[in-house]
Amino acid sequence: MLWSRRSFIAAPAAALAIDGGSPVRATPLRPRHFGPLYYDDAEWQMLVEVWKTRSPFRFWDFNNKPSQKVSTLEREFAARMSVKYAVAVNSGTSALQAALAGLGVGPGDEVIIPAWTWHSCFHTVVLAGALPVCAEIDESFNLDPNLVERHITPNTRVLMCVHLQGNPADMDRLLPIARRHNLKVLEDVSQAVGASYKGRPLGSMGDIAAASLQVNKTISAGEGGMVYSSDGTLLERAVRFHDVGNLRAPHQEWLGQSKQEAVPGGNFRMNEFTGGVLLAQVRKLDRIVSDIRGVAKRVYDGIADLPGLKLRGLPDPAGELGSGVYLDLGSKETRDKFLAAMRAENVPAAGPSGSVILPVQPYAARKLTVHPAWPTFNSEHGKAIQYGAASCPRTIDVLNRFGGVLLDPRYSEADTRDIVAAIRKVYPQVRAKSSPPTA
Repeated sequence: MLWSRRSFIAAPAAALAIDGGSPVRATPLRPRHFGPLYYDDAEWQMLVEVWKTRSPFRFWDFNNKPSQKVSTLEREFAARMSVKYAVAVNSGTSALQAALAGLGVGPGDEVIIPAWTWHSCFHTVVLAGALPVCAEIDESFNLDPNLVERHITPNTRVLMCVHLQGNPADMDRLLPIARRHNLKVLEDVSQAVGASYKGRPLGSMGDIAAASLQVNKTISAGEGGMVYSSDGTLLERAVRFHDVGNLRAPHQEWLGQSKQEAVPGGNFRMNEFTGGVLLAQVRKLDRIVSDIRGVAKRVYDGIADLPGLKLRGLPDPAGELGSGVYLDLGSKETRDKFLAAMRAENVPAAGPSGSVILPVQPYAARKLTVHPAWPTFNSEHGKAIQYGAASCPRTIDVLNRFGGVLLDPRYSEADTRDIVAAIRKVYPQVRAKSSPPTA
């Protein structure tokens, strides 16, 4: 019999696998890292070309014939993201550090970040000597525009808009807040490379953007990162910071007349082997995005008519990457029952992932740094600021209520039918058991 949503509504509820019934799938379905699923001869040929030229360093070699994979990657990535310039670095964390350096962030400055994001967002602000200020998220899992302004002080310098788990933040509301208070906007696109907001690529709306190209991101060479912007001054600072103060020929030619002097920086350069793999990957980015969005659409369409269904907030549903479908289960207890029951059906289910609640991390709660004289927590606001669970109750509540299914761009139609079948089987029963009895 052909599967249909109507047949699920009409049929009596099947026993959940967690209660002894038959699971939807005989074997577990497991999501995989996106980029490596698309490796083929294109990546291999890039590696071979670098190997043949004996030119793994991007700027020069003993034959004076660098393979220019990284330089080509930068230009193609910038074009894909609708910005003027980009610099490739060795990780997403390095990208954030270089972007903050590009913005001139340092001691005495404050940077607003989401209370729920990856460690690097907090760490890089601290390493710049600035103060990370954690703001609550909303049901999109991104910064809550209603609660951001309460954290702005005369020392606030940057609003870090992080697009988490493939979902663009509400830029129509966040950008005006930043402009009203004369703040720079740093977009962290690490978990949403390839996604967009109302037709604009993520990273093209703020002043500067950082992206991770690590293994569990949209495209990957295992590690890697990118800083990109249409502001040549900001990008030059980031370039110099990533290469011990240097502005070498490829970037100087691209950016034009130098506007900055050399300052101390790090060594976050990308090598040609990594650049070659990522060049092949960026040329596949649109295909990967189309595939994962297609998988997500089949799941969204398959559960759309479930009574009482409340999905994760989507500021721009068309621009979302589609890496996961998340449902509001109303409480942590019900959410945990839903997740356990879904896993018993051999369908991957989890709460929001890929980030941490930053204020409850011991290093944040205790204000730990590399040295007690580090400036981050020695300012007046730095001494007064309090992290910990009490600083982010809404964030904790949102993350406790939501659960869902992580997706894979290579899931077949049969895989997505199983995901839909499992949600349609589990969701109504778990919700019914959690609902209080009526009088």
